[in-house]
Amino acid sequence: MHTAATAIRDAGGNALPIVGDVRNDEDVTEAVLKTRGEFGGIDIVINNASVIDLSGSLELAAKKYDLMQDVNTRGTFMLSRAAVPILKDAENPHILSLSPPLNLSPKWLGAHTGYTLAKYGMSMATLGMAAEFAADGIAANTLWPRTTIATAAVQFALGGDRMMRASRTPEIYADAAYQVITQPAREFTGQSLIVEEVLAAAGVDDFSGYAAVPGTPDAELFPDIFLD
Repeated sequence: MHTAATAIRDAGGNALPIVGDVRNDEDVTEAVLKTRGEFGGIDIVINNASVIDLSGSLELAAKKYDLMQDVNTRGTFMLSRAAVPILKDAENPHILSLSPPLNLSPKWLGAHTGYTLAKYGMSMATLGMAAEFAADGIAANTLWPRTTIATAAVQFALGGDRMMRASRTPEIYADAAYQVITQPAREFTGQSLIVEEVLAAAGVDDFSGYAAVPGTPDAELFPDIFLD
């Protein structure tokens, strides 16, 4: 977190790193209020916190199920809710959750039911808020990549270095997120968006520069879950 804050400052921005637990309502409230105090308001909420465990229903530990629900679904709802009163005063307010479209195919519903519930919960909370606060001009959308992203979570949970080599870099997610949160909030809300489709709509037609290993053909990249 602090290295990320340093990178933001080095790039000419400002950052307020806050240590907290999205499962703790007091931490959530404190983070929202500190942010408003430091910057005078809140324009964007990005729900990125997520726990992954792809175990089957019989193998999934109850504590891990609870953790995924608390961080993924409840965390998205509580942080977004805490920020809404402040977002109402923003010029172009956005909530963006890094979660998948609601694909009800048995292939995905049955693949890892506990994790699917937690990620779909993030999406449902977000799309629900899009409808609930549309009149206030607050956009709420979800964003999901077509391929896996080279992050520590992917390396740990999905297949180690081999999976990392078959993924795209986090920059593709960041670039797509930027495109979303700069759209007019009243006109661009309630959508389940795909990273590559967002960038294509913005005029990007070559994704080769996003390969974690330069030169990796698109056909050799690993497709992300929840997308047919």
